[in-house]
Amino acid sequence: MKRGMDIVLVLGIGILAFLPMLWVALAVALTSRGPILYWSSRVGRNNVLFQMPKFRTMRVDTPAVATHLLDDPARYLTPIGSFLRKTSLDELPQLWSIFQGNMSFVGPRPALFNQQDLVELRTQYGIEQLVPGLTGWAQINGRDELPIPQKVALDREYLQRQSLAFDIKIIVQTFLKVIRRDNVAH
Repeated sequence: MKRGMDIVLVLGIGILAFLPMLWVALAVALTSRGPILYWSSRVGRNNVLFQMPKFRTMRVDTPAVATHLLDDPARYLTPIGSFLRKTSLDELPQLWSIFQGNMSFVGPRPALFNQQDLVELRTQYGIEQLVPGLTGWAQINGRDELPIPQKVALDREYLQRQSLAFDIKIIVQTFLKVIRRDNVAH
């Protein structure tokens, strides 16, 4: 049922977001050199790596680490990078990952390939069996600011409580947080 909901939502949102995605792609191309999309190696279900697209918000010379690990993340942002991140427009290409089945709308955010501490802790609690999500329980309860143990505790709570009603609650709360731009660090 969850996969069916993902497909219906991705098709509906994809149609509505098509024009805004074209505008964002054009803006990225016109404001910085490099590709429009950034493909990131992420850890998916059962710790299998997949390539996740995002609109590129960082310069092409940015080190391949989690943003919070950079000394001065703002210096790597493209001219529109901050805006794309604050509005979450950079996330729209992940609709492709949802369509492919590598992601779901709701689940733990996919870890970067080099976030071993996060991957190991999630594996310890069985969270790796979940399909990663565009948004999740940890996302709406702190996003970038959560330390890894707290993020994993929220992922574990999602694993235990997952249901259609809980997913809908998370989607609605995500929408409200995006509108208010809550908990966006960069």
